[in-house]
Amino acid sequence: MMDKFMLSRRQLLKSSVAGAALGLGASALPFGQAFAQTPITVGFIYVGPKDDYGYNQAHAEGAAVIKKLPGVTVVEEENVPETVDVQKTMESMINLDGASLLFPTSFGYFDPHMLAVAAKYPKVQFRHCGGLWNKDKNPMNTGSYFGYIGMGQYLNGVAAGHATKSKKLGFVAAKPIPQVLLNINSFLLGAQSVDPSITVQVIFTGEWSLAVKEAEATNALVDQGADVITCHVDSPKVVVQTAAGRGAFVCGYHANQSALAPDKYLTGAEWNWGKVYTDFVNDTIADKPLGNFVRGGLPDGFVKMSPLGPGVPEAGKKQFEATLAQINKGGFAIIKGPMKDNTGKVVVPDGKTFPEDAIDLESMNYLLAGVVGSTS
Repeated sequence: MMDKFMLSRRQLLKSSVAGAALGLGASALPFGQAFAQTPITVGFIYVGPKDDYGYNQAHAEGAAVIKKLPGVTVVEEENVPETVDVQKTMESMINLDGASLLFPTSFGYFDPHMLAVAAKYPKVQFRHCGGLWNKDKNPMNTGSYFGYIGMGQYLNGVAAGHATKSKKLGFVAAKPIPQVLLNINSFLLGAQSVDPSITVQVIFTGEWSLAVKEAEATNALVDQGADVITCHVDSPKVVVQTAAGRGAFVCGYHANQSALAPDKYLTGAEWNWGKVYTDFVNDTIADKPLGNFVRGGLPDGFVKMSPLGPGVPEAGKKQFEATLAQINKGGFAIIKGPMKDNTGKVVVPDGKTFPEDAIDLESMNYLLAGVVGSTS
């Protein structure tokens, strides 16, 4: 019964999306025209809802961009767990919808699920969001893409540094993995570029999506004096609404959450997946080989910043825009010595600089001095 239900859903989705695509025509596109009218069906799979104001919504917004490309049909499935269910969804998109390019977007979809399906369908291209692809181990019809968003969190810190009165900032984080730790450190350093005495307190919830703990952590941070809150969780919605409800300013992550807290939203570090997906689709249509390990940051259009909110003072706006312009020129480095971690150990020696694409940053396992009270 369940298999029949899933099949009918996929067929209904296919017909509705295809019908919508026929009426679009070849209009001006934000990331460039497709190279040809060659039909292509592209599949997107999300671990949560497409309107979560977070990780999944950012990818869905990217999918919405390529829906406008001529000759492109998009099929989507949301709320697909990181289990064998995602394998069934991928096979359904291939066999029922004719998808030849798939984007399973969640971290846990890669191994074994995407790799297993890719082995069965060598003529289908699979690209996964994350840094898990290995050229020595994984097939060439698979690959990964990701963005350097630490610069975005640094800019969040600049805005927060100008908005805070208590000099205490809060960070709700899921898990202490290198990408999350880099975001925390980047947020701290952006704020300390405004005032070196600013500190960041972080609370780890232990899960990527756990609304109750996210609300509890946000309240605890505000109770301890933090008057600007940001986060790295799958959906920042709870954090943003809880913080704003307590009178704190907020900086967003993944997607634009300004609609949730118009007066308290300072800015946000957003993914710009529409650029990435357009490049993949245009290369597919032009019969060009797809990159297997694709990366980019703010200068490359992989990341963007939410518009500045009313809580950012004029001095903050000037520093924010000047820093953004400097980042976009290239060569801007956040992590540079001398730096100590929050135990007092020197982790970046004097004269050492890490650009955002440095491999070393992918194994960062420390929090810098100025990050206090971290708990899990």
